Amino acid sequence: MSNETVTYSLETVLTRIEGKIDSLQRDVNQKFDKIDERLTKVEIGQSELKGEIKALGFKVEGIDKRLEKVENEQSVLVKSVSDLQGFRGLILPLIVGGISAGIGAIITVSIRFSLLSGNP
Repeated sequence: MSNETVTYSLETVLTRIEGKIDSLQRDVNQKFDKIDERLTKVEIGQSELKGEIKALGFKVEGIDKRLEKVENEQSVLVKSVSDLQGFRGLILPLIVGGISAGIGAIITVSIRFSLLSGNP
């Protein structure tokens, strides 16, 4: 092994160290700038998402009101159909009653007519 001594001036060593520190500082600053840009984009995206979520909330509220209206109309329609089915159940007895009354009236008139005309 040889013991060679290398001599540098203090100014040269400090200048090199200072240059490396400056270079590292630039790299760190660039990375922080990129992180800051990305953070700004994230904040903008977050703000846009908040607006979209709020708009969706209004849409859901509108859909909820429309659904409630449809459910109310459905309830009314079900009741109306039920009432119509009940009325349909009454139609046949009314017709039978009307026919029976008509037949009864015809029989009564013919009996009275035959009694009045004297033909037993």
